[in-house]
Amino acid sequence: MSEINVRDAARNVRLMGFDVDGVMTDGTIWFGPDGDMMKGFNTLDGHGLKMLAGAGVEVIIISGRSSAAVQHRARNLGITTALLGVENKRDAMREVAAERGLELRQCGYMGDDIVDLPVLRACGFSAAPANAHFFVRQHVAWVGEADGGRGAVREVCEFLLDARGALDAMLQDCLR
Repeated sequence: MSEINVRDAARNVRLMGFDVDGVMTDGTIWFGPDGDMMKGFNTLDGHGLKMLAGAGVEVIIISGRSSAAVQHRARNLGITTALLGVENKRDAMREVAAERGLELRQCGYMGDDIVDLPVLRACGFSAAPANAHFFVRQHVAWVGEADGGRGAVREVCEFLLDARGALDAMLQDCLR
């Protein structure tokens, strides 16, 4: 996909989905002494998600793993649709898009591993962090420079905002 087509696809995104492990986090999972699962999230990524939502793009999470930490992070960011423990992410995205009256070409997804390829290839816009699996990087429209959990989400949010012509105004608002 050419750079112009990637920006056009990004401009058309009305619903953006994100994987968690390896995208919103660096993929590390910690377990406490009682077996509680813990994950680390990047605050810059979180603000990017809020900026994207503030520009009218609905943000959702679709993850293969269930986690109370992810549920808590979604609530913290105001993300109302967090689909966890999902085996077929493409079907989940189709269902959410249909509920919103959207076509898949109006949806985007950011994933990092080969299990994400069906949903990535189904969406109009697809993205991966810099450290995504090599095969995924070959089959998405946009690959960031930042790694998962280290600013990749913020980077794609700003790319989407820039494609919509909204990023400059948001940044200028910060100077007032």
